[in-house]
Amino acid sequence: MSAATNVEATAVNTIEWLAAGSTAIVVPVYQRQYRWDIGGCERLLADIRAVADEADGHRHFIGSILSAHDAAADSDLVLIDGQQRITTLMLLVAALHHSVRASDPAMAGELERVLVRHDEPSRTKLRPHEAWAELYESVVLDRRDDADRESRFDDNYAFFRSQVHVEEAPRIWRGLQRLEHVSITLGAEANAQQIFESLNSTGEPLRDHELIHNYILMGLTHAEQLDVEARFWLPIERHTGETIGAFWRHYLVMTTGREVAANGEHGVYSAFRRSFPRVDVAHLQADAEIWRHYAEIYGILLDPSREGDPEIASQLRFVNTFGRAAYPLVLSVYSDHVRGLIEREELIETLERIQALYLRRTLVNLPTERLIARLCRARGEGRDSLTRAFARITPSDERVSAVLKYSELPHAAYVLGRLEGVEDPSGLDVEHIVPPVPSDVWSGDGVRLWSEYSEDEQNSHRALAPTLGNLTLLEPHLAERVFGASYPVKRADAYSRSGVPATRELGDTATWGTAAMTERTVRLTSDLLRIWARPAMPEIDDDGLTPILDAVRRRGWPAGWEREFEYVEYRGERWEVPDVRYLFNRVMRRAWTDTREAALTYCAEHGGPIYDEMAWKGQWDELDESHFLYMGWDSNYMMSAVQGVLEESGLASEVFVKYSYIGNVM
Repeated sequence: MSAATNVEATAVNTIEWLAAGSTAIVVPVYQRQYRWDIGGCERLLADIRAVADEADGHRHFIGSILSAHDAAADSDLVLIDGQQRITTLMLLVAALHHSVRASDPAMAGELERVLVRHDEPSRTKLRPHEAWAELYESVVLDRRDDADRESRFDDNYAFFRSQVHVEEAPRIWRGLQRLEHVSITLGAEANAQQIFESLNSTGEPLRDHELIHNYILMGLTHAEQLDVEARFWLPIERHTGETIGAFWRHYLVMTTGREVAANGEHGVYSAFRRSFPRVDVAHLQADAEIWRHYAEIYGILLDPSREGDPEIASQLRFVNTFGRAAYPLVLSVYSDHVRGLIEREELIETLERIQALYLRRTLVNLPTERLIARLCRARGEGRDSLTRAFARITPSDERVSAVLKYSELPHAAYVLGRLEGVEDPSGLDVEHIVPPVPSDVWSGDGVRLWSEYSEDEQNSHRALAPTLGNLTLLEPHLAERVFGASYPVKRADAYSRSGVPATRELGDTATWGTAAMTERTVRLTSDLLRIWARPAMPEIDDDGLTPILDAVRRRGWPAGWEREFEYVEYRGERWEVPDVRYLFNRVMRRAWTDTREAALTYCAEHGGPIYDEMAWKGQWDELDESHFLYMGWDSNYMMSAVQGVLEESGLASEVFVKYSYIGNVM
């Protein structure tokens, strides 16, 4: 058997590999820019802490690192794959080194071996692309002199400095020393691009629910895995089918009361790990029982015919008209109903209010995204709180009435079905009494032809054709018989023969035109406002204000962020703050004045962003002589901190943001 000579793969200790000899690790010019954000750093640090707390034999695998020897410099390794992970580790090691260099010279010396070459201590062991090498080295070597600059190196280094305190340094160093990876080193004849593509592109990436599956089973024995798989995971898959990924997202929105990103780098999996940081046998049994319970409910929401109560089944079908976005709230209220915690009437009330919310907002052209998490939070505070929350974000009768006169009716079959008392309108057509495009011989009274209508009359009829007053339900065979026909023909040959009572009533109207459409719209609008009622509460219709806990957390600083907000409503005050950086500074300053104890509690639990000294170079704002606010974070971290401090102080429900046009489309 011949030995492979072009590829050498070895499992190695990551820190020992980084600290070895005088080797420099060079990032080639074709590599992308460093892009890890604070969220990635947070996950890495959590993994390091976790492995540090395990028994001595435990290790944490960080994947494979692909490199090749530089033909021009034998001691250099060209880093083909792994730049993002290695750079982030170096920033963590640098933060740890700078924290302990005054208090623990021995540890500082070991850390320095990882960071710099012993034969050239003024240069870092990792050498990034020349375009940003100086920026990186100024952070790692602590020689930065520009306090106001922004870079991912600065952001992530600052995060690690804020999280790693001197007293925790031995723990973090222990965790770092337990990292390992597969080092793949290429020989001179190896095809680097082909190997890189094989490592990164072969096969489908794991989806969120697959990562969750692996996460909950990984630490169990084989027998325990088989038991959990059979009793819990397979039933969850059976009930949710292809929507299992959406199930986990909706479950987490319900339990956390916060939006969970469906896109990006495994946002659902990350949220699951935050909710269940340790999954062991003792906790897994109880948790998995709950997951299976909600999966069973999810299956009923997907297929309401499985619900035994006909009225509840109808309401669930009605909710499905608007998609599945409301499922987190429906899961919560339905679960309480089947467990006997609430009456049937409260379940139906909530399902009706969900429909009213979505229909009314669609009618007045308000966004329907990012609504349900706040309702889940409100429900946790009680039935009255949920009613007030519905009232605040459900458009008023006046706004809906004005729109219905001239706007196209959304979800027409569903709306007409409920208005006209048809249980299942799926077998009926939506009939336009005046066709959207009348022919020249169409007539509303059987006397005047369409071609004889004035231009203004024609425009008025076309404008009202898609509105509520001009629509009804009709059996398909009757609709085909009178397609495009004049109103008197439709009235005699189709409407009078329909099994839909509201359609038969059209036979009482001799002629059809703008006056008849307007009168019918007014009459049906009254019914619509009654069926899709807004809660009778004195809450204002907030016109698009977003609670601070539902504000979007954006990575980095996206194009357009300079005018992210139109304004911010803070406890009745109106703040003109253009973006999250200004909001972060103002909220933290206000918290320092009004709710200092809550701010200090949050900072103690999260390692910042307020500190009692300016502990590293960067952008700082002085709160008082002994407390300083670090301003060099990315937008995601800043928004998280704003939300966290306001939640800790109990003020989050009183703070709203109004996105600018740019902020809405970012």
